[in-house]
Amino acid sequence: MSDLKSQQTILVTGAAGFIGSEVARQLLDAGHCVIGIDNLNDYYPVELKEYRLTQLEGRTGFEFFPIDVEDTVSLARLFDDYPFSAVINLAARAGVRASIERPDVYMATNATGSLNLLQLIRQHKIKKLVLASTSSLYAGQPMPFEETSPVNQPISPYAASKKAAEVMAYTYHHLFDIDVSIVRYFTVYGPAGRPDMSPYRFINWVAKEQPIQLFGDGEQRRDFTYVSDIASGTIAALKPVGYEVFNLGGSKPYSILDMIGRIEKLTGKKAVIEFLPTHPTDMKATWAATEKATKFLDWQPEVSFDEGLRRTYEWHREYFRFDEETIPAAEQV
Repeated sequence: MSDLKSQQTILVTGAAGFIGSEVARQLLDAGHCVIGIDNLNDYYPVELKEYRLTQLEGRTGFEFFPIDVEDTVSLARLFDDYPFSAVINLAARAGVRASIERPDVYMATNATGSLNLLQLIRQHKIKKLVLASTSSLYAGQPMPFEETSPVNQPISPYAASKKAAEVMAYTYHHLFDIDVSIVRYFTVYGPAGRPDMSPYRFINWVAKEQPIQLFGDGEQRRDFTYVSDIASGTIAALKPVGYEVFNLGGSKPYSILDMIGRIEKLTGKKAVIEFLPTHPTDMKATWAATEKATKFLDWQPEVSFDEGLRRTYEWHREYFRFDEETIPAAEQV
């Protein structure tokens, strides 16, 4: 649970994104005002981002602006116009593999964009920042991953850009007394999720009786976490903590082959798997230690993997309408 006891005005960056739109929805349900921004980039079909926004538009207390966190002029104007009590920074370039091709884009959005927000938070004396980060930072660490693990050897530009944002947030906490919660996400899935992530790709391929393109042997394990749980943990992290890092994960890893088996049961169809070489940015497994989030934030995941996959499949049957060529290569992180 968060410490939000009365109506507040909160800036949610990346509000048209998968997690950002759910965070905005939960904040609105709790009676708060949400100012959402997003640059609506075309990393995956913009129609999906527009679909998420339609679920928020028209709701009391919600306003949206198509602003990029790299656009310092528009950001400054927004901070002048609204009395934000907190900022939840979910704006990010997603995709581990794509970051290898365009590391400059990832550093510009994930690192410099975060710095732009920190500067405005400082100037406007806003006391709280929640910054989204990633389990990708834990590559090579013993499991379950704990927040105290050293995360100094990122294996992708994506992870490096997230590490840069975390470090800069600590600097601003130290120098300017900004209260910061870092939330490291573990393989988020659910309805209206990123279509390049493996749950959606695999559901689509199995449902259409097309071969699954699987990097590695399928024994990779992921701590799949349902989007509503991630959003509730993010909001809980608005609590004053000084500077803390929190894992938000499902607390139990499942193999990719296990997930495919569950999708087969949901669809009633047999998967045909095309095994491909392991990608160098892929982690063998992720597994979140979440005791800290439970202790400090009174948070723990509630939606089981079976239930989450069922909801994802039901949404996919009704809404998923994208052509494969418009979607980046499948991610398993």
